[in-house]
Amino acid sequence: MPAPRRHRRLAAALAATTSVALFAAACTGSANNGATDDPNAQTTITFWHGWSAPSEVQAINDNIKRFEKAHPNIKVNVVGNINDDKLNQALRTGGSKGPDVVSSFTTSNIGKFCSSGAFADLQPFIAKSKLELDKIIPKTLLDYTQFEGKRCALPLLTDAYGLYYNKTAFKAAGLDPEKPPKTYSELLAAAKALTKPKGDGYAQLGFMPNYRGYETTTEHYLGSWGPAYFDASGRSTVGTDAGVAEMMTVQKKMVDELGGYAKLEKFRTTFGDEWGAKHPFHTGQVAMQLDGEWRLGMATDAKAAFDIGVAPMPVPDAQAADYGKGYLSGTVMGIAPQSKKQNAAWELVKFMTTDTEAVVAFANGIRNVPSTFEALKSPNLKFDPRFKTFLDIAQHPKSNTAAGAVNGATYLNTLQDFAVQYEKGEVTDLKGGLQKTAEQIDTDIAKAK
Repeated sequence: MPAPRRHRRLAAALAATTSVALFAAACTGSANNGATDDPNAQTTITFWHGWSAPSEVQAINDNIKRFEKAHPNIKVNVVGNINDDKLNQALRTGGSKGPDVVSSFTTSNIGKFCSSGAFADLQPFIAKSKLELDKIIPKTLLDYTQFEGKRCALPLLTDAYGLYYNKTAFKAAGLDPEKPPKTYSELLAAAKALTKPKGDGYAQLGFMPNYRGYETTTEHYLGSWGPAYFDASGRSTVGTDAGVAEMMTVQKKMVDELGGYAKLEKFRTTFGDEWGAKHPFHTGQVAMQLDGEWRLGMATDAKAAFDIGVAPMPVPDAQAADYGKGYLSGTVMGIAPQSKKQNAAWELVKFMTTDTEAVVAFANGIRNVPSTFEALKSPNLKFDPRFKTFLDIAQHPKSNTAAGAVNGATYLNTLQDFAVQYEKGEVTDLKGGLQKTAEQIDTDIAKAK
């Protein structure tokens, strides 16, 4: 099983952002970049990560064994099931029992991690190792592990979002199961054809568009449009970017034409747990699902009683030529600024994020997308053939991610809050509402600075 608890829902992101904010208040600048420890000396470093499922922990431990074999002088004490709250408290407190190497599942907090000094500046280590990162790691992944020119993390595997669809249901609805929707107009048409009413609800819903649906957040939808989120001066562009307004218009049309917000929300409350066997896509309640690469393995493990199709998310009708792109995020890895063993810590970070064998083995172990060019094309990847869709999305030149901000995911929460009001019909002035949202985002960022 992949690491389900790591995929951010907005409430979890808000909690993580608050935790990082507390750290920032106690932090006094960036890390000491003059690391003096001898990476060739016998030493023990501590690595904190967030995985907890047995298969995930095993995959981590197997990679640590590879590292220790390659670096026999460095032993690694591994501590798992560490969320951002625990991580930031330890970084804030410091002390000999804290971590040397850290990881986080919250890419939207990179702006805070880098600007506050929560993670150490990696550039001196990268320079010493003569790593040409742009030749090793795809650009989008490099983008979400730095902020305003400061690199404080490297990507440790990737999450790529695509469209899962029930091929059996496609056939029953008279749709070609080998031709998934490529544009949002096609997505709506297919969703309507796949929807089967039942009483005041649904026997089957073609697609759940609501923002409170599993993974159907504003930023995941916006991966199909690719907005900048901020201009060169750092001010929010959600009020002026035509793509943001278009996405919300398209999403609202899906909500209205598939039954309306209230009816869809009532049906949503019948869904099983997102990370369990009763996920609505597994059970056939929903025929198409926006989700990450981990869903393929989970649906297979749940023994879904239909043929599963996988494709990129549709794109706006005017961007049909860009079909194949998608939203990317993933796990990030860095060095604790208080560590007295930063050179040794860097050896572990470098190994786990750039060593092809290590990246491939870890990707195989937890069924996530590899994060380097060499690993993405490795013949040693052991994936279902359908998984290639996500490998391609990760390498698509127009795949994208949400922009970083000094207050982490706060601006995404603000945008999502407005989007929910709009899809409900509580706000009808989309342009005016987006402008107010942009103003609120700017105000919150100014306060954070």
